[in-house]
Amino acid sequence: MRSGLLAAYAAWILPWILVSPAALPAGQATAEAPPNVVVILADDQGWGDFRIHGNANLETPNLDSLAQQGARLERFYVCPVCSPTRAEFLTGRYHPRGGVRDVTRGGERLNLDEYTIAQAFQAAGYATGLFGKWHNGSQYPYHPLARGFQEYYGFPSGHWGIYFQPPLEQNGEWVRGTGYITDDLTDRAIRFIEGNQGRPFFCYLAYNTPHSPFQVPDRFYDKFRDKPIELRHAGPEPENIDVTRAALAMCENIDWNVGRLLESLERRGISRDTIVIYFSDNGPNSTRWNGGFRGRKGSTDEGGVRSACFIRRPGVIPAGRKITQIAAAIDLFPTLVDLTGIPCHPPKKWDGMSLAPWLLGQRDDTVDRRVFSHWNGRVSVHTQRFILDHQGRLYDLENDPAQKVAVQSQFPEIAAELSRAVATWRKDVLPSSRDDRPFPVGYREYPTTYLPARDGVPSGEIQRSAPAPNCSFFTHWKALSDTVTWDVEVHTPGEYEAVLLYTCPASDVGSLVELSLGESRVTAAISEPFDPPLRGAEFDRVPRTGESYVKDFKPLVLGTLRLSPGRGALTLKAKEIAGEQVADVRAVVLRLLP
Repeated sequence: MRSGLLAAYAAWILPWILVSPAALPAGQATAEAPPNVVVILADDQGWGDFRIHGNANLETPNLDSLAQQGARLERFYVCPVCSPTRAEFLTGRYHPRGGVRDVTRGGERLNLDEYTIAQAFQAAGYATGLFGKWHNGSQYPYHPLARGFQEYYGFPSGHWGIYFQPPLEQNGEWVRGTGYITDDLTDRAIRFIEGNQGRPFFCYLAYNTPHSPFQVPDRFYDKFRDKPIELRHAGPEPENIDVTRAALAMCENIDWNVGRLLESLERRGISRDTIVIYFSDNGPNSTRWNGGFRGRKGSTDEGGVRSACFIRRPGVIPAGRKITQIAAAIDLFPTLVDLTGIPCHPPKKWDGMSLAPWLLGQRDDTVDRRVFSHWNGRVSVHTQRFILDHQGRLYDLENDPAQKVAVQSQFPEIAAELSRAVATWRKDVLPSSRDDRPFPVGYREYPTTYLPARDGVPSGEIQRSAPAPNCSFFTHWKALSDTVTWDVEVHTPGEYEAVLLYTCPASDVGSLVELSLGESRVTAAISEPFDPPLRGAEFDRVPRTGESYVKDFKPLVLGTLRLSPGRGALTLKAKEIAGEQVADVRAVVLRLLP
């Protein structure tokens, strides 16, 4: 049994393995021919990273065509960072309601009692597929295959450390990606569309670019390598022109890939039967031109939360329509329910509203609603005209979109009203307790659980390979008192094969390691050296500052744990140390045996 399983693991020795709706508007889908849905989400692409928004530094003809052939939401808001926006799109609800409090170490997980847009479309008979970055939970049942997606190809973490031939997950198995990640994800999405010609499909294409590390193929970067950057960041913060060049090249690569997908819809004669939505998850990841808005990724100001949003369905959504009604990621779920006419009765109330009447040309007025943005305790609120920032300063966005002059003294009643609204929102939405969710282990539907370094807690001298946990591995394991623990909850009692993903130079071979949970423990010696080089720097256009470099990791079968249901600390430690250090560790893998 062990040798067979070890052979299976060895086959995928991969780099750093991680492991009630509104009535249907007139003229919309009939039961006989429900429209397909393609949702494309970029990662860290700012509002200003589009030619149609006035950025002459780059060309984005395919993305611009979505706005020209469909509708452009002029005032569309997302969250300041990645996982919260993804959760709000998935649920139609503000992200703290669903337990999303962080971007790593478990805080990115979407609560299991939340109902997702993928579940709604799957229940309506749609084929559902996700291709790309998930970032709302890695372990089943937080995993996308338990949240309404029937097909999954991508990575569940917050960011990835290498974009060329990366390790990616395909329906629970780890495989080697093909070529550049954005191209590969688009290929997979097109393949999914081609394979579901006979039924409606819901395709979620979640790119992880232009998020750092800044890697992009030569054919896109060469244009920008020595290109003068004419439009520059307008604020006092310095702009790194090399980062700007790389990010813009990555945006042009996205545009090319979106063009390939749109051409595929056209070639198959289903463009008019398909709703396509494009948006980004937060503001730009560097100080570059962004329309003069204040703030960038991580900020609750306009530049951190205002995103492009283009929605197209030829013949149904009027071409070239510009919608000034403020809108947000929480609106996309109810909007798509209306536009497709699927039956949907979410168990929890949406915070968003349907934008279908504006998209269909049935409304041109505006509703002076409030849209809240939150990150790391900071809250801002938008109305149709104003923003109250996280410091309580009021700005008139109609006349001052750059937030240069605070106007609370001119509009004291509005400032006071919005301050009260923020206080109420904080009390109603923000969690009052710390995140106390363990990592689930052991489901028959998904027997293999990856517990990556990202989710572990090191002690003693053990360090992460980089400041950002998402892509890290553990290193500097040098003392018998050093440990790594994972807070886990075992779902199914039984025997679990335990595997350590490690690297170790020949000079350090021979250490004895132990993995334990409760009274059950296994020990094994690291008897084979495996010391591959770090990878990733050879593709970087700009030296990275947060993400770890990557390397291959070797599986070592530690033994079989007999586990009972319940919560406990899965603990990794050394019993004997043969050299200067024990090993570097990417993950522990637990597999529920038949």
